[in-house]
Amino acid sequence: MAISDVLVRIRKERNLTQDDLARKLFVTRQAVSRWERGETSPGIDMCKLIATTCDVPVTLLLEMPDGDFCQSCGMPFFQEKDHGTEADGSPSEEFCSWCYRDGAFLEDETLEELIERCAPGMAESCHITLDEAVSFMGALLPTLERWR
Repeated sequence: MAISDVLVRIRKERNLTQDDLARKLFVTRQAVSRWERGETSPGIDMCKLIATTCDVPVTLLLEMPDGDFCQSCGMPFFQEKDHGTEADGSPSEEFCSWCYRDGAFLEDETLEELIERCAPGMAESCHITLDEAVSFMGALLPTLERWR
């Protein structure tokens, strides 16, 4: 679901006007209106504030691609070869080939180390700044199976 539709739904479920939500987020009513019409989108840090303010999971606001994605790094599964492998050689349903092979994680790393390692690639491939990639991963990854 597009973030514009999610924002409208969240706001209406909480019986808030655009002005009410704008005041809670310290933005203008026009900013909320543009987000809801899909003219612009709130940045990652604003999505975190909206999630906290409206008591919804931040993943509801982060526009993830449709389909499954790695429960360690968040990478979408586009092809069968993107899946890691279990100890018996079968494809992993949860983890990608860059994180998981033969039933084990390839790197013994902390969440912070994974973000540091992966954020530059995400920034480049998604045409966003490194800070935005770090912020996005910092919001998404703690919600994934490996890091819960």
